[in-house]
Amino acid sequence: MSALSIPVSAEDHIQGNPTAECTLVEYGDYQCPFCGQAYPIVKKLQKRLGKRLSFVFRNFPLTQLHPWAEPAAEVAEFAAANGKFWQMHDLLFENQAHFSNALFVELSEDLDLLPSQLQTAVSEGTYRPRVRADFSGGVRSGVNGTPTFFINGHRHDGSFDLDSLSEAIDQILSQRTHAKR
Repeated sequence: MSALSIPVSAEDHIQGNPTAECTLVEYGDYQCPFCGQAYPIVKKLQKRLGKRLSFVFRNFPLTQLHPWAEPAAEVAEFAAANGKFWQMHDLLFENQAHFSNALFVELSEDLDLLPSQLQTAVSEGTYRPRVRADFSGGVRSGVNGTPTFFINGHRHDGSFDLDSLSEAIDQILSQRTHAKR
């Protein structure tokens, strides 16, 4: 089982309770159909576990397979710089079958972000170093496909369906509960 080589920090995109008993890290690609399938599963886990789970998303664009993956990740990082990462994250997954520059502009407008600033940031590669740093950290952690999940720092090698992820998380939570006794 591989371990997460870059620990979760304040530099990450963290949704939920940052001090939760369980942290789920996803290395994902916005254009990957499997990541698109995982998106609603993560949402269900978050709803079910509430404050017991924090979720971290890290970019892992598979550019050889998905030509829009890196631009989409840069769009998400642009939104993050404007305090709207999670809104853009969700919109990108909800619209992944329609990626285009026009869609990215439309989504930025939907979030009251300036399309001209987005276009400048993407054309100048302003957020490319952040995307590539996430990718590099994933490679060092043994990520070779998407989505790849880590639960409390350990790679989840099972399926990413709701039952498998729930079972793995529940096992971690029950171990933590027993350790407190």
